[in-house]
Order: sequence, then C-alpha cells, then structure tokens
Amino acid sequence: MPAKTTRRRSEPKRSDALRNIDAILEAATTCLARDPDASINSIAKAAGVGRVTLYGHFESRSALIAEVASRAVHQTDTALESVNLDGDPRAALVRLLVATWELTHRFGALVVAAADALPADELRDAHAGTVQRAERLLRRGRRAGCFRTDMPLAWQITTIQGVLHTASAAVHRGDITATKAPDLVCATVVAVLTPPATPLPG
Repeated sequence: MPAKTTRRRSEPKRSDALRNIDAILEAATTCLARDPDASINSIAKAAGVGRVTLYGHFESRSALIAEVASRAVHQTDTALESVNLDGDPRAALVRLLVATWELTHRFGALVVAAADALPADELRDAHAGTVQRAERLLRRGRRAGCFRTDMPLAWQITTIQGVLHTASAAVHRGDITATKAPDLVCATVVAVLTPPATPLPG
C-alpha cells in the first residue's frame, strides 16, 4: 500500500488537478482568514469542488491547513524580504509595519487555525524569519537611540505582533477600516518604542 501511494504522488499532476489544488488553497486561505473554524464543506464550496475532490488532494483538514500555512509563510517571507530596511530605523520600521499589516490583514484568523492544527515547534519555526527580520531592525534602532532599551527586545516583538493581530481583528469586527488600520498600527508601535523622557522604574 505505501509503495502505491508513493508512486501516485511522484506522477505529474494533470492541469485540472493543479487548478483544483490552487482553487482549494485560495479558498481555504480566504475562508480561514475570516473564520479559523471554517469547515471542509465551506472551503470546498468556496473552491467550487466537492468534498471527495478536496480529500483527494488533502487527506485531512489539518493537512490542508498545514499546506495553507506553509504557503502563507512563503508568501510572507517573499514579500517582507523585498522591504527596504536601510536608512533611518524609524522610517524603516514604518515600511516594515505597513508591509506586515497588509499580510496580517490578508491572512487574518489563519494564524489561529494554524495554531490549532500545527505543533507548537512548527508554528514557531514558521514565524522565525519574520521575527528575526524585526529583531535585526530593532537592535539597530536601539543602538542608534531611536528605540527604547528599557524593556526586553522579545517583549517589543510580542507587542508589535499583538498590535498587528489586534488591528486585524478590529477591522473584521468593523471597529476600524482597513484603510485606517496601517496608520493606527504604525502610530501605536512607534509610540511604544520611542524612548521616554523618563525611563521606566526598576
């Protein structure tokens, strides 16, 4: 039985199968971004395929989510890698935040779905590139005196992630618009990171 499965997977997929896979992944990304509990039925319907076709390509909901998450991580890394982080650290941070916001808003609650479906170490590894990119910029800004040093770097990263995901949730609730969100994210994060006139006690 395993040999048969391996042989089938090694064969090139037909163009209609590739189109179905693309449609399923796009539909899953959209559905899970809105609702992390989106069902296989709703994803298949959005993709314009049946459950049998979907399960023919992805053996389980977890397998589909893992593939969608992997795809999202790759797209995120590719997009953020192109952001210019040279020059003034504060201006570079704003550029990084705007680019990150666009991706966070696009993928939305997919993060929650991935957290429920993937092991913690896989989820952590998936975010490693994004975190390291932000850490390098924050360290440079801290050395230049642009960003505060009286709180742990890891906490600053956690705060940035929290602001981005909170903004995404607020847009989905209708509390703020997607157009206004990037400005609010940037203003909030820059305010948090700007060195205070008086350092925090203790």
